[in-house]
Amino acid sequence: MGLCFLPSFTPYLEWDVMLPQVAMFVLQLGSATFLLTEPVISAMTTGAATHVVTSQVKYLLGMKMPYISGPLGFFYIYAYVFENIKSVRLEALLLSLLSIVVLVLVKELNEQFKRKIKIVLPVDLVLIIAASFTCYCTNMENTYGLEVVGHIPKGIPPPRAPPMNILSAVITEAFGVALVGYVASLALAQGSAKKFKYSVDDNQEFLAHGLSNVIPSFFFCIPSAAAMGRTAVLYSTGAKTQVACLISCIFILIVIYAIGPLLYWLPMCVLASIIVVGLKGMLIQFRDLKKYWNVDKIDWGIWVSTYIFTICFAANVGLLFGVVCTIAIVIGRFPRAKTLSIKNMKEMEFKVKTEMDDETLQQVKIISINNPLVFLNVKKFHADLMNIIQKENASNQPLDEISKCEQNTLLNSLSNGICNEEATQPCLNQKCSLILDCSGLTFSDYSGVSMLVEVYTDCKNKSVDVSLVHCTASLIKAMKYWGNLDSEKPIFFESVSAAISNIHLNKNLSKLSDHSEI
Repeated sequence: MGLCFLPSFTPYLEWDVMLPQVAMFVLQLGSATFLLTEPVISAMTTGAATHVVTSQVKYLLGMKMPYISGPLGFFYIYAYVFENIKSVRLEALLLSLLSIVVLVLVKELNEQFKRKIKIVLPVDLVLIIAASFTCYCTNMENTYGLEVVGHIPKGIPPPRAPPMNILSAVITEAFGVALVGYVASLALAQGSAKKFKYSVDDNQEFLAHGLSNVIPSFFFCIPSAAAMGRTAVLYSTGAKTQVACLISCIFILIVIYAIGPLLYWLPMCVLASIIVVGLKGMLIQFRDLKKYWNVDKIDWGIWVSTYIFTICFAANVGLLFGVVCTIAIVIGRFPRAKTLSIKNMKEMEFKVKTEMDDETLQQVKIISINNPLVFLNVKKFHADLMNIIQKENASNQPLDEISKCEQNTLLNSLSNGICNEEATQPCLNQKCSLILDCSGLTFSDYSGVSMLVEVYTDCKNKSVDVSLVHCTASLIKAMKYWGNLDSEKPIFFESVSAAISNIHLNKNLSKLSDHSEI
């Protein structure tokens, strides 16, 4: 991974950025990165790249522009450009366009023929040398009024402890830089992990980024983060280990101590062109919009809204909005998600089916719980379960049988001269049994446990036997502690087969007791 610097922030932020990142590692907040979904990261990085391109517009056009920042600063910059369009230097614009065309063309050729050629042309370095030499020979700074890089100090400044008295003044800004830099780096790290088949420890990334800013903070460096452009260059050259970064650092030190002063004549419009082309990988993420629209239009909306908030305010604001929006949508979707599904008896083992008659099998209903039971969806779970039980009872007892049963009950009550409530109720064929498969119930809170106990009690009052299978030890303990469960017969089983066998055994025992009474 390469390093890119964030020029809009003071070097004093280096130490202050390190502190939040190390603190996040200590608090193990890397596990919360599941909230950073792909649409949010893609939109935020694209918006950040748009901000960087906007900051280079004045150099690309050769304009003198005051420093503009803050909310809606993105639009103020372009408003200023259009209001002062006559101050654009044609020489800078043409040189910027030529540089961009050359960079894009050569990089595309390198990408197309990288398997056939062993040495990739370093077009950025060639362009810097050529532009600096041409500007020096033609004296473009004085002849055409082009802005150049100017004097570059030689070497590295002596180390000095960062001032801690400004920590309170920049901590908010530092936290935003730390979070945005981490997210951008994590996105590239996860992309590399998918490509080269390895895993990324989210918490370890916090520690690595925090410690990587410790030593540079004593030399007043800019906070660092991974750069898509540098990463793409390393991919194209076949780099796979940290040795490539070590070699890059050696060359950077050579530039700082020897070649840096020679870049005095480098036109700023050429440097801006190199920066803009380096962000191409982030800018082309606009193509993801088509994918999100075809897959999930809600993710498409999250991408668009996160991008808008990023360019209107800042990258950290856009990231925060995207995360909050994602949480809100999950909370809105979760209670409406399907919580239950009916299992087909054909999925059961052949041994169990042969041991039981078809009449008993028809009385057993197996319902699988698909989601965790928490306060968000317990009411829907109870409503869905009651609806399934009512539908199954209605479908298992035809109307003809119900009417015959009611007629027989009425005749018997009249012949005996007795009319009570029990005689007026329709008689059911057999006692129904319900099996709840809890293999999909990964976790539950207090509301979920209390709802399971309530369902068991309601079914018991309606003469429906309830059995729970594939329950975790914590769920069994919680249910036993919370409610007064039937202690005379087991209700928790290790498998569906064990629960069905227990139902079959209880039915045989009830038949024997009926015969004995007769």
